[in-house]
Amino acid sequence: MPAIKAKSLWLLGKNRERSFSEAFWPKLMLTPSFVVMAVFIYGFILWTGYLSLTRSRMLPMYEFEGLGAYEQLFANPRWHLALENLAVFGGLFIVLSLFLGLMLAIFLDQKIRCEGFLRTLYLYPMALSFIVTGTAWKWILNPAQGIQQQIRALGWSSFEFDWLVHSDRVIYTLVLCAVWQASGFMMALFLAGLRGVDENILKAAAIDGASSFAIYRRVIIPSLAPVFFTGFMILSHLAIKSFDLVMALTGGGPGYSSDLPATFMYAHAFKRNQMALGSASSMVMLMGVIAVLVPILYSEIRRRKREHSH
Repeated sequence: MPAIKAKSLWLLGKNRERSFSEAFWPKLMLTPSFVVMAVFIYGFILWTGYLSLTRSRMLPMYEFEGLGAYEQLFANPRWHLALENLAVFGGLFIVLSLFLGLMLAIFLDQKIRCEGFLRTLYLYPMALSFIVTGTAWKWILNPAQGIQQQIRALGWSSFEFDWLVHSDRVIYTLVLCAVWQASGFMMALFLAGLRGVDENILKAAAIDGASSFAIYRRVIIPSLAPVFFTGFMILSHLAIKSFDLVMALTGGGPGYSSDLPATFMYAHAFKRNQMALGSASSMVMLMGVIAVLVPILYSEIRRRKREHSH
């Protein structure tokens, strides 16, 4: 009995040691990542928020000033134009990318030939950086050497495609380039969702006499709601942080007609030495993101809880 008791105590100690190791070492390995994230993400967010409440210009100043930078921001017509451009760019970019991605996915889901090649071809633009995309499309859309010049060289001398230098249309060139790059990625998401739909449900709908259009409209597309949600989140993130595409394609011009909040923040914080104003614009962008995404995340969590409970 004493030997059995000693062995039991030894096994209990080993189990406790193993449990401690299993709990301790993963936390220790993850701690540096959490520290870096806390400092370089949340720490700098707090630092930027405080700078927006100061009179910082070329260099940070830490004397509390109040909401003067925010008042100056919303009195700036360039900021209002940047917000309008973001609404137009973001809305068209998200809707068109989701629509084209879904259409391409449905096309590829028909078990066509060369599916692998076409899938790679559609997805390839997402492998490029927005700098490369903007530079390439800047050549294509340049009235002096791009589409306009090439078509005029064919004899259609009245053809015009000068959106890149037209202040009222330049924002749509940003939409065109961004949709070209992102729609292939959305296609990949939707194609994965389509391949995950239960075929038994589709066969049952077909046996009931539902047409292909009705099956897609009433069965398949509603089942892709999580994919739509994921795509919306990704595209919203890309739209709000769009900076490199604008700088490579238009530089914010003509004038500042293609400004977005990200380019406005960069121009004022680093070019015009108005750090407090730039910080205020970045905090407004952050609050806008939170105001949009938190209700969406909350509704999605509630929907999944309801589905799990049923």
